[in-house]
Amino acid sequence: MTPVASPRSVRITGWGRYAPAQVLTNADLERMVDTSDEWIVSRTGIRERRVAAAHETSASMGAVAGLRAIRTAGLDPDDIDVIVVATLSPDYWMPSTAALVKEAIGNTRAAAFDVAAACSGFVYGYATASAYIASGMARHVLVIGTELLTRFLDYRDRGTCILFGDGAGAVVLSGSDEPTAPVGIELTTDPQGAYMIWLPAGGSKAPSSFETISQGQHKIRMEGKETYRFATRTLASTGLAAVAKAGWTPGDVDLIIPHQANIRIIEAVAKGLDLPMDRFFVNVDRYGNTSAASVPIALAEAVNSGRVKPGDKLVFIAFGAGFTSGAVALEWTADPARGPIGEASVSPEDIHVRQPVDWDSVDPIPPALAEILARPLPVALDLSDVAPGEPAHPAQSVR
Repeated sequence: MTPVASPRSVRITGWGRYAPAQVLTNADLERMVDTSDEWIVSRTGIRERRVAAAHETSASMGAVAGLRAIRTAGLDPDDIDVIVVATLSPDYWMPSTAALVKEAIGNTRAAAFDVAAACSGFVYGYATASAYIASGMARHVLVIGTELLTRFLDYRDRGTCILFGDGAGAVVLSGSDEPTAPVGIELTTDPQGAYMIWLPAGGSKAPSSFETISQGQHKIRMEGKETYRFATRTLASTGLAAVAKAGWTPGDVDLIIPHQANIRIIEAVAKGLDLPMDRFFVNVDRYGNTSAASVPIALAEAVNSGRVKPGDKLVFIAFGAGFTSGAVALEWTADPARGPIGEASVSPEDIHVRQPVDWDSVDPIPPALAEILARPLPVALDLSDVAPGEPAHPAQSVR
């Protein structure tokens, strides 16, 4: 990593996303756990989520999204000085997922490391990357949020298994000699909520054992009501702090890209900021909560679908386990037309994450989930007149 002259500004020059092909609908979950489509949609807004295939990992998904972001920026992999991967579902506890991504995208010179801030991880990674560039330590930094959460869920617990999905998103941050509007960044941590969303076993406090496995301690646990209260309060306050640091008022903001955890949380934040819902980009209905990947997936989708143009004032806001929160307020400067070009230039088949020698992993798909995915789908019925007037979602195929 070679030091460079400190730039006048830090800006997003590339963006990318990846979502696995397999879709898990609410109807699928009805066959696994005591729930219903109406119950899930009314409480979360989620209708479906993506599930990674057995050969996919957080590293492979992150590499696809990352290489797409690099291509969108018009760069080569070796132009990247630092790779920051935000994830709470790494391929291994060591080595870092960022190290695997670095090799998979063909980079030979970047420093690479992971960031662990749960669903706020991408925003924390963004802040870290911005500091690297502003200090002159890097010119181009790749920031990836990637998660494979469907392998860490208890499919008997309808409070968690309905919420999460898999996917990855990424941006390239670059230094520029051209000035841009001030950027506001706010990061917080409230450890009083440390055990409101957590994964009890697998760390040094409770290493993996027969007992931890048999007791289901390697599955995500969450106190939903307490998490909801924290999220609705903190997302608004953190977002306001970032907006103020940028020298704006909430009314100046053109689009907010929130963490896609729950539509009711997003609606509460909109009310708290006194902003209409059309100022918020929402895709939680199609992906569920993808943790650190949710903000960059939503950002890439918003830009590629025409919701963002140069000069727009954007805010990213997220919250997660810890309790953590983070927000970035920035002015968009890149050409949105580059996004679809970068996305089309990289296929998942272009990425290969090298496997360890003489080590055969077990089938990673949880048995309850594998059983549902293997079943034939029920006969489709024409229900178009059951809920007249419900708007259809625009078709946006993502691979």
